[in-house]
Amino acid sequence: MLVLACAGILSSAHAEEPLRVGSKRFTESYILGEILTQTAARVGPAEHKQGLGNTAIVLGALRSGAIDVYPEYLGTIDLEILKNAQPTSLDAMRAALRPLGLGVAVPLGFSNGYALAVRGDASVRRLSDLAAHPEIKIGLSHEFLGRADGWPGLARRYGLAQQPRGLDHGIAYEALAQRQVDAIDIYSTDAKIRQYGLRVLDDDKQYFPRYDAVLLYRLDVPQRFPQAWRAIEKLEGTIKADDMIAMNAAAELDGQPFSAVARAWLSHDTQATVRDGLFTKTFGNGFMNLARQHLLLVVLAALLGSAAGIPLGIVAALVPRLRQAVLAVAGVLQTVPSLALLAILIPLLGRIGTVPALVALCAYALLPIVRNTCTGLLQVPSGLRTAALALGLTRRQSLVEVELPLAMPTILAGVKTAAVMSVGTATIAAFIGAGGFGERITTGLALNDNDMLLAGAIPAALLALLTQAVFELCERLLAQRRRYSD
Repeated sequence: MLVLACAGILSSAHAEEPLRVGSKRFTESYILGEILTQTAARVGPAEHKQGLGNTAIVLGALRSGAIDVYPEYLGTIDLEILKNAQPTSLDAMRAALRPLGLGVAVPLGFSNGYALAVRGDASVRRLSDLAAHPEIKIGLSHEFLGRADGWPGLARRYGLAQQPRGLDHGIAYEALAQRQVDAIDIYSTDAKIRQYGLRVLDDDKQYFPRYDAVLLYRLDVPQRFPQAWRAIEKLEGTIKADDMIAMNAAAELDGQPFSAVARAWLSHDTQATVRDGLFTKTFGNGFMNLARQHLLLVVLAALLGSAAGIPLGIVAALVPRLRQAVLAVAGVLQTVPSLALLAILIPLLGRIGTVPALVALCAYALLPIVRNTCTGLLQVPSGLRTAALALGLTRRQSLVEVELPLAMPTILAGVKTAAVMSVGTATIAAFIGAGGFGERITTGLALNDNDMLLAGAIPAALLALLTQAVFELCERLLAQRRRYSD
């Protein structure tokens, strides 16, 4: 009976496991992720880990099992993920993905290829025309700059000498309209192509492969989520290019939430929703949940950073031969780009979300805590140490009862600096599904929506001020305690 009861509990827990859908950090991927999530949620639990950065991050999340499925494009799978030099067949892609535990299925019905676009009044019409106009300023998304099917191969195929600058895809159209750049990379289903009256340059040497929208998934998903997978399979061939352009327009031009856009398409309801104002975007749409997530990240990062940084600072102060090495390691961790560190941590830890975010935040918090702890201890007069030892205190007792209390204001200042920095750095955690106010910032970047950017930035700034105020209060209380003890 006990065995049957345990089996029943395990079966029930397994049945409640949600299908985890991922998406990248651009409008179309957000919307497709919502369509998949809402479709699966009709027959069982499902959750959307949205805006997980670039291909490397979302693929790492898929391979680690942190997500189960996400929308992808055949050209990206073939050239970027599988690193094939030339486009291959769908069967060849499936054979190459199988050893990774991954599969590709459910072609959604449209293709969203890369292209380059210029303003409508530009003289160039083909990609090959760019070679004759080296003065043309090109702005490209950071992912396109480094992709195997992106700028490096494009420049070789067409003999382009331009040195493009990196631009976030969400602000590239505005930069083009303001003539800060003359050409940008676009997706063929971008709604803003029509809005800004752009000319898509003809790929006259057939460089770009087809980018049919499909699902990249873990091979065990159909067995683990049979009902949800059958529901998702019914989406095959149902999303046409015009549908996708219209959905992108509803999000980017009309300001509709991704979830509402997906719900409207699934229910065939084309009635527009009311666009939220700044106040609603800031304090509505799950504000308390995002605030809780962000505050939890900051508090835990400060605590973990202190738990690791203060002992390291003590070692640096007491062991001169290790001082420069300890400070150098803490300094190097501070210089690692946040997205790169997060991308590395996902496969190492085998998960996305809070855990890798905390590891990264703790690494960034180390430098001010280690440096201030070391500095505070070195500033303690040597005469006090000598007096403490002369009174019969051991070296450890002198450190704990004399030196650390005297150094505490400096140490606390380092923890304060780390905590305030963590408030800002924690916004990056949204790129790996850890939540917080960064979710609104990433959404605002994807949509070039200034109100949504402010809806994330304003609470983060207020939290930074609150953190600063709390530590200043602690410093005053500590100073008063020292005066009373004196």
